[in-house]
Amino acid sequence: MRLKTIWAGLATAALLAMAGCATAPALQQGPQPTQISQIKPLQGPPLILISIDGFRADYIKRGVTPNLKALADAGAYAAMRPSFPSLTFPNHYTLVTGRRPDETGIIANTMQDPSRPGVTFKMSDATQVTDGFWWKAALPTWDSVVKAGGRAAVEFWPGSEAEVDGLRPTFYTPYDGKVTNDQRVDQILAWLDLPADQRPQALLLYFDVVDHAGHSFGPDSQEVNDAAASVDEAIGRLRDGLKARGIDPNMIIVADHGMAGISLDRTYFLEDYLPAGSYDAVVQGPEAEINPTPGHEADLEKLTHMSFPHMHCWDKANIPAKYHYGHNPRIPAVVCLGDPGWMVVTTHAKGIWGNHGAHGYDQTSKEMAALFIAHGPNVKPGVLLPSFDNVNVYDLEMHFLGLTPQPNDGDLTPFQKALK
Repeated sequence: MRLKTIWAGLATAALLAMAGCATAPALQQGPQPTQISQIKPLQGPPLILISIDGFRADYIKRGVTPNLKALADAGAYAAMRPSFPSLTFPNHYTLVTGRRPDETGIIANTMQDPSRPGVTFKMSDATQVTDGFWWKAALPTWDSVVKAGGRAAVEFWPGSEAEVDGLRPTFYTPYDGKVTNDQRVDQILAWLDLPADQRPQALLLYFDVVDHAGHSFGPDSQEVNDAAASVDEAIGRLRDGLKARGIDPNMIIVADHGMAGISLDRTYFLEDYLPAGSYDAVVQGPEAEINPTPGHEADLEKLTHMSFPHMHCWDKANIPAKYHYGHNPRIPAVVCLGDPGWMVVTTHAKGIWGNHGAHGYDQTSKEMAALFIAHGPNVKPGVLLPSFDNVNVYDLEMHFLGLTPQPNDGDLTPFQKALK
């Protein structure tokens, strides 16, 4: 179905033009709580949570994102540490659950589960992406809002198309990479134009062009600057639309990870160290996650005892504690991690050799540092926060929404000096 945009309460036609009024993309409406009589609308300003995929923390210093800079200057800013592995799906789900990938079960962009032999989860496979089986270990922000009797609207956030604990967002749009930045913003504004008894209190928005540019051209490219500028213009469009509507939300703007430059001469090929047919590389890239084929367990074990100048390999039980990784049954038997800029792949890896940037490295490396901005009526202006782990962002979301967080790995401590 299509949402009918309701343009109400605008001061002038000029403000309406700035806000944009493109036709809203196709969307879905999730099931609502059954105990309608117990529902009480959430109070306070709305929360808008925005992800700019692949926006490395230092991109904001390049002079091409004036709207983001203005929001950071009038709010709180930090270079945030992602969770390991610093990949898109794991970190997006951590950002809305407060739990690390090892606990959510979203341990990579590609993964397998021992209870579903022969099935592989891939980002490009809509059947798996929309299956709540993969996501059910943690309740995301949008479902917490709905469970509390509120309304949540999601524009493309990873995980939002799956049903978790019988819940879905009030409104959500199935991912479509062809939808432009401006159209994504217009969908958020359309939801905010709904009548008060239908309007969401939590809205999530996802941009992917910066990540695409970083992969294709590298983090230091003009193309990345252009992509960052295009998202910044969309953020400006959102700011104008909010101002036109007299809405002053609490906003959290994040990235899931940064980006590092890569090249063919900084690559480890698994074929050079493992016999043919002895392994299945479930994950490849900055880190490889590998299972042995039956009878070849010893071959993989040998790999974990070898020394490499720019790569470390561990069996999953011995991954260093700082990664908080290795207990989930979906994690393969051996994990090999390259130093930032190094790749660990097979010679048959597809979709890699045209790239000049990658992520998935040690979450403490400067190349993986991710953007964090908080802005709004509950945030003090001009606060530079020390770096913190992204598991804490979920508690900030719950704080702004006035909800009790689900059990998680973070808390509000990193934000105390920024909160009014």
